[in-house]
Amino acid sequence: MKITAAVAEGTGKPFALKSVELGAPKDDEILVRVVGVGVCHTDIVFKEGQMIAPPAVLGHEGSGIVEAVGAGVTKVTVGDRVAMTFRSCGACQRCDSGDAAYCHTMPMLNYAGRRTDGSTPLTCEGVDVGSNFFGQSSFATHALTYERNVVKVPDDIPLEIIGPLGCGIQTGAGGVMRSLACPAGSTLLVTGGGPVGLSAVMGGKIQGCSTIILVEPHEARRKLALEFGATHVIDPNAAGDLAAAVRAILPIGVDYAFDTTGVPAVQAAVMGALAPKGVFGIVGISPPGTPLPGDVNTAMTFGHSVKGIIEGDSDPDVFLPELMDHFRAGRLPFDRMIRTFPFDQINEAIAAQHHGECIKVVLVM
Repeated sequence: MKITAAVAEGTGKPFALKSVELGAPKDDEILVRVVGVGVCHTDIVFKEGQMIAPPAVLGHEGSGIVEAVGAGVTKVTVGDRVAMTFRSCGACQRCDSGDAAYCHTMPMLNYAGRRTDGSTPLTCEGVDVGSNFFGQSSFATHALTYERNVVKVPDDIPLEIIGPLGCGIQTGAGGVMRSLACPAGSTLLVTGGGPVGLSAVMGGKIQGCSTIILVEPHEARRKLALEFGATHVIDPNAAGDLAAAVRAILPIGVDYAFDTTGVPAVQAAVMGALAPKGVFGIVGISPPGTPLPGDVNTAMTFGHSVKGIIEGDSDPDVFLPELMDHFRAGRLPFDRMIRTFPFDQINEAIAAQHHGECIKVVLVM
């Protein structure tokens, strides 16, 4: 079938809206008509780094309506409303233990740009187009995905904006609620007030953290963080010594820290702000070869831990419905971060997000 997709054509080049051919779903695949898709920093990293060889269709925060299912699909039926998330195998030790984000075949299933048999369902003028990004490639009017990728969305949840729960929001909220599992009364530092960081702030509020500190240079984002539950905000451009600024609020340091920036200097400062037995969770993408932050002897002396986090340690079938419940109850107002753009304005939307004119972009069809 003919669909419209935003095709990544290489480093420094804008996405190109093109008519491409999408093959019929195989036995284990689901055809979804996309109604909305979030733009995540990971999409831009993969595009600019050509981590899937161009031409390719990216996008991994899609939501939409099931239009067809393969013969082996039983989880959803035609007409179901679904959010799409990352893909996992469902059969390895990690998947069996509820750690789907650490599936043994995570890279192959999400980052290879091909099905596991090496094929791609997308072509353009006879040329293969990279696909299967996070098992969906949802920068398109239609996407092929899999049972492990989809979670049903109740009728009272706005379908067009729910896609970011499948990556950015579950990464931030889940990082605090599942990966760090901050207990009530604990203290939390979040560095970076983008959609992942602000979701972490909301997660800290849900967990009952007594002190939540956000470090963020944009004033509007600091203000929003206070409305989301932060007790303190710090402008890093005015603070000077970040660790000292945190300790001015909590002299003993913070119990938990969560970095979304990937900036080595910020990560080093965070290590200097940890309390004894403090735990530091990292989700920000750093330059290749960046060493783990901190000093080994200091970490040993004070019992510090550094934890890498993917997708908020989410088991999507369990955690996404939980997040929808929090949204419904007003505890996770992620919609306040979102600005929608028409799909054909994808490049303008990315520029607006890059320049800080909006926090989270969702493209609507």
